[in-house]
Amino acid sequence: MGADDKIRNKAEEAAGKVKEGAGRATDDEQLEAEGRSDQAGANLKQAGEKVKDAFKS
Repeated sequence: MGADDKIRNKAEEAAGKVKEGAGRATDDEQLEAEGRSDQAGANLKQAGEKVKDAFKS
């Protein structure tokens, strides 16, 4: 996994957590769901990078 991709995915995951927390704090279900979606997308990208790395070895 490239360091840039890893950092980018972690940043996206963190942003998703912030969005989810903000949505929960303001009782905005749409923002909360968007935050969870962002986190899931980042986790999926991280898993894809790990699979690619496994095949490179």
